[in-house]
Amino acid sequence: MTLALTHARLLTGRSLRTLSRQPAYLMFTLVQPLVWLLLFGQLFRRVAELPGFGAGNYLDYLTPGVVVMTAMMSAGWSGTSIVQDMERGVMDRTLTSPIRRSALVTAGLTHQALVTVVQSLIMFATGLLAGARYPGGAPGLLVMLACAVLIALIFAGLSNAIALLVHQQEALIAVAQFLVLPLAFLSSIMIAPALMPDWVARVARFNPVDWAAVASREALSATPDWGIVLSRVGLLTALALAMAWLAARAYRAHQRSL
Repeated sequence: MTLALTHARLLTGRSLRTLSRQPAYLMFTLVQPLVWLLLFGQLFRRVAELPGFGAGNYLDYLTPGVVVMTAMMSAGWSGTSIVQDMERGVMDRTLTSPIRRSALVTAGLTHQALVTVVQSLIMFATGLLAGARYPGGAPGLLVMLACAVLIALIFAGLSNAIALLVHQQEALIAVAQFLVLPLAFLSSIMIAPALMPDWVARVARFNPVDWAAVASREALSATPDWGIVLSRVGLLTALALAMAWLAARAYRAHQRSL
């Protein structure tokens, strides 16, 4: 176990050093969410005045959802680094080394979690500067970060598994694009469930993106319902573990195919 953690630490350090040499990538992943937050936050601000919306300020409602969406969008591209390692021959050398397979999964997910925390703090700070306010304070912020990290781990695990199975950037990007927008719109990221069509509201109950948005928004409220928060966080944790297991299985399947 200690050896696997050492391998994971070294591989995570390698990924972070690569990212430090390309900091523009981190900002690039924030361009679209910033547009959603700042533009849509102003464009649809009067939506909060609709009966049944349940929030006095649309930006207060939107910011936690956009934080979750940012984590999902960024993590959906996680597998591209695996495809690049395959194309350069790095993956083959790694798999023939004594590095533990669990360390490969742990390192990839740890890297994505750290990136997600930084992105989430930037997006949350942007929301505050734009006028959002959250009485939930530090506990609410920590829950929101936990939800963002969990949704990132879910999509990073899925993205890594797909990359190991398809071996192609184009296929991976197509799958990521196919998932991101439908899951975002079939959730309460932008609109309250009371104002959704009934079938969308029903689908949203089974959408992990909605679980993360609901838990984040509830934790940041003045009087959080911790039952709702903990139930959603529990579902996200279970799904994140399942996706990590799937990624580990995909590594083994790829190694057997060599």
